[in-house]
Amino acid sequence: MDLGKVGIWWSGRWRAEDEASVDVAAEMEELGYGALWSSGGFEPGLSKQFERLLSATSRVVVASGIVSVWVAEADEVSRSVAALDARYRGRFLLGLGASHAVAVEGYSRPYSHVVEYLDALDSAGVVAQNRRLLAALGPRMLALAAGRTAGAHPYFVPVEHTARARQELGDGPLLAPEVTVVLERDPTTARDLARTFTALYLTLPNYTNNLRTFGFGDEDIAGGGSDRLVDAVVAWGDVEAIAARVRAHHDAGADHVCIQVISTGRESFPLAQYRELAPALLGR
Repeated sequence: MDLGKVGIWWSGRWRAEDEASVDVAAEMEELGYGALWSSGGFEPGLSKQFERLLSATSRVVVASGIVSVWVAEADEVSRSVAALDARYRGRFLLGLGASHAVAVEGYSRPYSHVVEYLDALDSAGVVAQNRRLLAALGPRMLALAAGRTAGAHPYFVPVEHTARARQELGDGPLLAPEVTVVLERDPTTARDLARTFTALYLTLPNYTNNLRTFGFGDEDIAGGGSDRLVDAVVAWGDVEAIAARVRAHHDAGADHVCIQVISTGRESFPLAQYRELAPALLGR
């Protein structure tokens, strides 16, 4: 399964309100983005979003980032993946994760729960090891990703985490970090927009505990993030600056980087920005 060097991560509607006639998934494939990542949401089972993206495209990989192991039963997910494989020739990549305590009732022993979930997938015999990956930040989950899946999909991480994750995973497993992007040259405007994104994630201990291992403290995490923290986890600037950050993740060991553009129109797909970035990121 070839994800290419750069893909797109988007949790909202895959529609551009100003160009309603354009199917953005099909256009992103034609521009050369290698994979389309979408959140699994918090509904039981496998979101219908993935089949919609697969049906709109013909070659690109569609990946879940992520399906929560707390809300989607393994046997149901296995059946859904089998159905997608039959229709779309194995273009779906199942990304799994333990989510967050604030989002899950009865959240406990997340690592053990992920292990049990992988065991259940193995028993079902549908989702092969090389067709699934884990949302992983710390050493234990990264080691589990390397041993039981195709690799890891870290989210909300600086370049330094990509380098550390590559060391933990070793040379073989896939490393596909998400990189948040603000295509804006003005530092104040860019950081203000970035904080509309970072403020939520900095309330989640999984992410803040990971960032603390890179020297970020309480003063960095408060208020949507210090300038230093925002600059580390959000790539902002012109096209060349964004391309340089993506290259930095590749140089640090990423096989694939999925970019998530944040814009003022948060509800609609930022089609213009992905078009503008494509030549620099994809070499076309």
